Amino acid sequence: MPYTLHVGEKRFSSWSARPWILLRGLGIPFTERLVSLGPDKAGRLAHLPGGRVPVLEDGALQVWDSLAIVEYLAERHPGVWPADPVARAFARSSCCEMHGGFQALRGEMSMDLAVRRPQRRRSEAVKADIARIEALWSEARRRFGQGGPHLFGAFSAADAYFAPVAFRFQTYGVEPKGEAGAVLRTLLAHPAVRAWELLGVKEPLLADHDLDAMYPDDPI
Repeated sequence: MPYTLHVGEKRFSSWSARPWILLRGLGIPFTERLVSLGPDKAGRLAHLPGGRVPVLEDGALQVWDSLAIVEYLAERHPGVWPADPVARAFARSSCCEMHGGFQALRGEMSMDLAVRRPQRRRSEAVKADIARIEALWSEARRRFGQGGPHLFGAFSAADAYFAPVAFRFQTYGVEPKGEAGAVLRTLLAHPAVRAWELLGVKEPLLADHDLDAMYPDDPI
């Protein structure tokens, strides 16, 4: 029986993108259920643990939080993390930093696959977050990227975890140089990442999404 993954709208839901892209990228069968993230989302999410997406169902078992889902999958499927223990520790640390940090980037660069805002102003805090991400990407490639084009050579959870960052960089015109720039291009070209983006752009926008509220200083 394949997994069931509860996700929000692909256009906006960076947290949902991570396990979806990982499952798709590793060829692990699953079905998905869409839960709208519009303003009255509380009722729609009430039946899920924590009232949030993503949630992975494996039979009667529910696993919530994107990083917990990644670890659950890693116990059951090869290739989720790099095989080398040093690379794996670096990959896990990078994903944990992404999971709990970069608050300025999240707050000032909302994920929206359907728009381009290359002239958006950037605070010093956002610039610092961008620089840190570029440094992480460059170090991962320099130390562990010999086996392929991805962060740790082969596609892994780290690529799925940073895919929403690649979407944000694309939307807001962030153009890293050197190794970090190559990582950005590789992420955006990956078939699973590209599939999420194409589906998100085509997804109907529900009437209860207030885009002006999402971008109060930069209305559409």
